[in-house]
Amino acid sequence: MTVVFDQDNKERRARHPEKAHRPDTPLQRKPEWIRVKAPVSREYEQTRAIVRQHGLHTVCEEASCPNIGECWTKAHATFMIMGDTCTRACAFCNVRTGLPAAIDPEEPDKVARAVEKLRLAHVVVTSVDRDDLDDGGADHFAATVRAIRTRNPKTSIEILTPDFLRKEGAVERVMTAPPDVFNHNLETVPRLYLTIRPGARYFASLRLLQRVKEIDPSAFTKSGLMVGLGESREEVMQVMDDLRTADVDFLTIGQYLQPTRKHAPVTRFWTPEEFAGLEAIARAKGFLMVSASPLTRSSYHAGEDFARLKAARAR
Repeated sequence: MTVVFDQDNKERRARHPEKAHRPDTPLQRKPEWIRVKAPVSREYEQTRAIVRQHGLHTVCEEASCPNIGECWTKAHATFMIMGDTCTRACAFCNVRTGLPAAIDPEEPDKVARAVEKLRLAHVVVTSVDRDDLDDGGADHFAATVRAIRTRNPKTSIEILTPDFLRKEGAVERVMTAPPDVFNHNLETVPRLYLTIRPGARYFASLRLLQRVKEIDPSAFTKSGLMVGLGESREEVMQVMDDLRTADVDFLTIGQYLQPTRKHAPVTRFWTPEEFAGLEAIARAKGFLMVSASPLTRSSYHAGEDFARLKAARAR
């Protein structure tokens, strides 16, 4: 049996206590098109030092993103606010699960100063789920966006939010400080929610994205899917249709990679050619922007993609 611990935690607290007694699942060997280089550059270390200096968390590290070496070498880090512990227990995610600590009221300014230090033209801010908070962390998101804009007025801001499930008025609070891009990931097809994303509800997530456009029709909205969890091509196409019904502008699709033996297994690796096919279908369905590849993640090349997104709307 495998138990996953945090190596830097003196108490050796289990990272995923809810998964500790699940049977181990095999880790498949990754195909050649998913191999990435280990992060060893000087620029990577500089980005890491700035994150540490400001006492911040990043989803790049917490979720074990395969693109961290490339992104941090370019000084692109996705900040994860409201702590490093999530109140959900999704079967695909490597972020620590448990009872979170209190929110740091100085965190918005810390993020803003880190953005300034890294000289970011585009920043992505995400968070853990905070079901323990009355507003799900909505006010903290808005405060973070305001702090970034005050210190970095030329930086475009993209937020990747939780679903704010059963948090009445939360998305309205977030949109009091509107970001340039509002992203919320559906993650998988509705049939798999019970096993892969049990704390969430597919149509609640879809409604969240639709509500953003009702509040601000000019807002850019974005959502992401993972494949390799047991979905069919037809189910993925249906999710595309659902997202277009909600007027979502930008779709990302990437390969699911199993973090540990306690997580959901990879059912298969989709080929680059299959991803190209999904991208073509999504564009035909009317998305302004589509990024689909084995290593695509929500914030991967986010700055360049935002420029393309704006250009696509201007046509």
